[in-house]
Amino acid sequence: MLNSIILASKSKVRKKILETNNISCKVEPSNVDEDSVKESMLNEKASPELISKNLAELKANKISSKNYEKIVLGADSVIDLQGELISKPSDRNEAMVILKKLNGKEHYLISSVCLSKNGSMIWNYTDKAKLKMKNFSEQELKEYLSKISDEELYAYNVYQIEGEGRNLFSVIDGDENTIMGLPVKKIKEYLVLQK
Repeated sequence: MLNSIILASKSKVRKKILETNNISCKVEPSNVDEDSVKESMLNEKASPELISKNLAELKANKISSKNYEKIVLGADSVIDLQGELISKPSDRNEAMVILKKLNGKEHYLISSVCLSKNGSMIWNYTDKAKLKMKNFSEQELKEYLSKISDEELYAYNVYQIEGEGRNLFSVIDGDENTIMGLPVKKIKEYLVLQK
Protein backbone atom coordinates (compact mmCIF):
# COMPACT_ATOMS: atom_id res chain seq x y z
CA MET A 1 0.00 0.00 0.00
CA LEU A 2 1.14 3.50 -0.82
CA ASN A 3 1.12 5.07 2.64
CA SER A 4 2.50 8.57 2.10
CA ILE A 5 0.59 11.30 0.30
CA ILE A 6 0.22 15.08 0.18
CA LEU A 7 -2.96 16.44 1.76
CA ALA A 8 -4.17 19.55 -0.08
CA SER A 9 -6.02 20.78 3.00
CA LYS A 10 -5.25 22.54 6.25
CA SER A 11 -7.96 20.50 8.00
CA LYS A 12 -6.54 19.05 11.21
CA VAL A 13 -9.48 16.64 11.28
CA ARG A 14 -8.64 15.15 7.88
CA LYS A 15 -4.96 14.90 8.78
CA LYS A 16 -5.84 13.08 12.00
CA ILE A 17 -8.16 10.62 10.18
CA LEU A 18 -5.35 9.78 7.72
CA GLU A 19 -2.76 9.32 10.48
CA THR A 20 -5.15 7.16 12.55
CA ASN A 21 -5.39 4.94 9.46
CA ASN A 22 -1.59 4.71 9.03
CA ILE A 23 -1.43 7.03 6.03
CA SER A 24 1.28 9.61 6.59
CA CYS A 25 0.80 12.92 4.86
CA LYS A 26 2.55 16.17 4.20
CA VAL A 27 0.13 19.09 4.43
CA GLU A 28 0.10 21.60 1.60
CA PRO A 29 -3.15 23.64 1.60
CA SER A 30 -4.53 24.43 -1.85
CA ASN A 31 -5.92 27.87 -0.91
CA VAL A 32 -8.53 27.55 -3.66
CA ASP A 33 -11.10 30.37 -3.57
CA GLU A 34 -13.99 28.08 -2.66
CA ASP A 35 -16.61 30.83 -2.43
CA SER A 36 -16.12 32.03 -6.02
CA VAL A 37 -16.18 28.44 -7.33
CA LYS A 38 -19.38 27.71 -5.39
CA GLU A 39 -21.01 30.94 -6.57
CA SER A 40 -20.12 30.24 -10.21
CA MET A 41 -21.40 26.65 -10.03
CA LEU A 42 -24.59 27.65 -8.20
CA ASN A 43 -25.27 30.15 -11.00
CA GLU A 44 -25.13 27.19 -13.38
CA LYS A 45 -27.60 25.26 -11.16
CA ALA A 46 -24.99 22.66 -10.10
CA SER A 47 -26.03 20.27 -7.31
CA PRO A 48 -24.29 20.36 -3.90
CA GLU A 49 -22.77 16.95 -4.73
CA LEU A 50 -21.26 18.17 -8.01
CA ILE A 51 -19.87 21.28 -6.29
CA SER A 52 -18.25 19.11 -3.60
CA LYS A 53 -16.70 16.81 -6.26
CA ASN A 54 -15.38 19.71 -8.33
CA LEU A 55 -13.82 21.44 -5.34
CA ALA A 56 -12.07 18.25 -4.19
CA GLU A 57 -10.65 17.79 -7.71
CA LEU A 58 -9.64 21.44 -8.07
CA LYS A 59 -7.75 21.35 -4.75
CA ALA A 60 -5.97 18.08 -5.55
CA ASN A 61 -5.00 19.10 -9.11
CA LYS A 62 -3.66 22.49 -8.02
CA ILE A 63 -1.18 20.98 -5.53
CA SER A 64 -0.50 17.95 -7.71
CA SER A 65 0.69 20.12 -10.61
CA LYS A 66 3.48 21.43 -8.33
CA ASN A 67 4.50 18.02 -6.93
CA TYR A 68 5.56 15.78 -9.80
CA GLU A 69 5.00 12.03 -9.33
CA LYS A 70 3.43 12.51 -5.87
CA ILE A 71 -0.13 11.46 -4.98
CA VAL A 72 -2.17 14.40 -3.71
CA LEU A 73 -5.47 14.14 -1.85
CA GLY A 74 -8.05 16.90 -2.17
CA ALA A 75 -11.30 16.83 -0.18
CA ASP A 76 -14.44 18.85 0.25
CA SER A 77 -17.57 18.53 2.38
CA VAL A 78 -20.90 20.31 2.08
CA ILE A 79 -24.39 20.01 3.49
CA ASP A 80 -27.28 19.40 1.10
CA LEU A 81 -30.53 20.62 2.65
CA GLN A 82 -33.23 19.68 0.13
CA GLY A 83 -31.00 20.85 -2.74
CA GLU A 84 -29.69 23.95 -0.95
CA LEU A 85 -25.91 24.08 -0.53
CA ILE A 86 -24.80 24.91 3.01
CA SER A 87 -21.13 25.63 3.58
CA LYS A 88 -19.07 26.08 6.73
CA PRO A 89 -19.96 29.20 8.73
CA SER A 90 -17.63 32.19 8.64
CA ASP A 91 -18.72 33.40 12.10
CA ARG A 92 -20.97 32.51 15.02
CA ASN A 93 -23.96 34.46 13.68
CA GLU A 94 -23.80 32.46 10.46
CA ALA A 95 -23.46 29.25 12.50
CA MET A 96 -26.71 30.12 14.29
CA VAL A 97 -28.48 30.79 10.95
CA ILE A 98 -27.32 27.36 9.69
CA LEU A 99 -28.46 25.59 12.87
CA LYS A 100 -31.88 27.22 12.59
CA LYS A 101 -32.15 26.07 8.95
CA LEU A 102 -31.26 22.49 9.87
CA ASN A 103 -33.40 22.47 13.02
CA GLY A 104 -35.82 19.52 12.91
CA LYS A 105 -34.88 18.68 9.32
CA GLU A 106 -33.28 15.82 7.44
CA HIS A 107 -30.23 16.66 5.35
CA TYR A 108 -27.20 15.06 3.74
CA LEU A 109 -23.56 15.61 4.56
CA ILE A 110 -21.59 15.04 1.35
CA SER A 111 -17.84 14.38 1.43
CA SER A 112 -15.88 14.14 -1.81
CA VAL A 113 -12.26 13.11 -2.21
CA CYS A 114 -9.96 13.20 -5.20
CA LEU A 115 -6.49 11.74 -5.71
CA SER A 116 -4.37 13.46 -8.35
CA LYS A 117 -0.98 12.84 -9.86
CA ASN A 118 0.98 15.19 -12.14
CA GLY A 119 -1.88 17.70 -12.16
CA SER A 120 -4.68 15.29 -13.16
CA MET A 121 -7.27 13.29 -11.26
CA ILE A 122 -6.49 9.57 -11.04
CA TRP A 123 -9.34 8.57 -8.69
CA ASN A 124 -12.29 10.14 -6.91
CA TYR A 125 -15.09 9.11 -4.58
CA THR A 126 -18.08 10.79 -3.00
CA ASP A 127 -19.99 9.54 0.03
CA LYS A 128 -23.17 10.80 1.68
CA ALA A 129 -24.48 10.49 5.20
CA LYS A 130 -28.10 11.19 6.11
CA LEU A 131 -28.71 13.11 9.31
CA LYS A 132 -31.85 14.40 10.96
CA MET A 133 -31.57 17.14 13.51
CA LYS A 134 -33.86 17.15 16.53
CA ASN A 135 -36.11 20.15 17.19
CA PHE A 136 -34.49 22.72 19.47
CA SER A 137 -35.52 26.09 20.83
CA GLU A 138 -33.38 29.09 19.91
CA GLN A 139 -32.08 29.15 23.49
CA GLU A 140 -31.01 25.50 23.27
CA LEU A 141 -29.17 26.21 20.01
CA LYS A 142 -27.40 29.18 21.66
CA GLU A 143 -26.37 26.96 24.57
CA TYR A 144 -25.02 24.34 22.15
CA LEU A 145 -22.96 26.95 20.29
CA SER A 146 -21.57 28.31 23.56
CA LYS A 147 -20.01 24.89 24.27
CA ILE A 148 -18.18 24.73 20.91
CA SER A 149 -14.79 26.42 20.51
CA ASP A 150 -14.10 28.58 17.44
CA GLU A 151 -11.59 26.05 16.12
CA GLU A 152 -14.13 23.22 16.35
CA LEU A 153 -16.91 25.34 14.86
CA TYR A 154 -14.94 26.27 11.74
CA ALA A 155 -13.32 22.87 11.33
CA TYR A 156 -16.43 20.69 11.48
CA ASN A 157 -19.12 22.87 10.01
CA VAL A 158 -21.74 23.53 12.70
CA TYR A 159 -21.68 20.12 14.26
CA GLN A 160 -18.95 18.08 15.74
CA ILE A 161 -20.19 14.53 15.37
CA GLU A 162 -17.60 12.93 17.63
CA GLY A 163 -18.30 15.39 20.45
CA GLU A 164 -21.16 17.68 21.54
CA GLY A 165 -22.72 17.59 18.08
CA ARG A 166 -23.85 13.96 18.35
CA ASN A 167 -26.63 15.15 20.70
CA LEU A 168 -28.13 17.35 17.97
CA PHE A 169 -29.40 14.40 15.95
CA SER A 170 -32.22 11.89 16.09
CA VAL A 171 -30.86 10.10 12.98
CA ILE A 172 -27.23 9.56 11.95
CA ASP A 173 -27.11 7.20 8.99
CA GLY A 174 -23.66 6.98 7.46
CA ASP A 175 -19.95 6.62 8.01
CA GLU A 176 -18.59 8.77 10.83
CA ASN A 177 -15.38 9.54 8.91
CA THR A 178 -17.48 10.77 5.98
CA ILE A 179 -19.36 13.07 8.35
CA MET A 180 -16.02 14.38 9.66
CA GLY A 181 -14.92 15.07 6.08
CA LEU A 182 -12.98 12.07 4.80
CA PRO A 183 -14.38 8.69 3.65
CA VAL A 184 -11.08 7.05 4.53
CA LYS A 185 -12.14 3.43 4.00
CA LYS A 186 -12.42 3.92 0.23
CA ILE A 187 -9.17 5.90 0.12
CA LYS A 188 -7.38 3.00 1.83
CA GLU A 189 -8.93 0.50 -0.59
CA TYR A 190 -7.53 2.50 -3.50
CA LEU A 191 -4.08 3.06 -1.95
CA VAL A 192 -3.70 -0.66 -1.22
CA LEU A 193 -3.62 -1.22 -4.99
CA GLN A 194 -0.85 1.37 -5.51
CA LYS A 195 2.84 0.53 -5.34
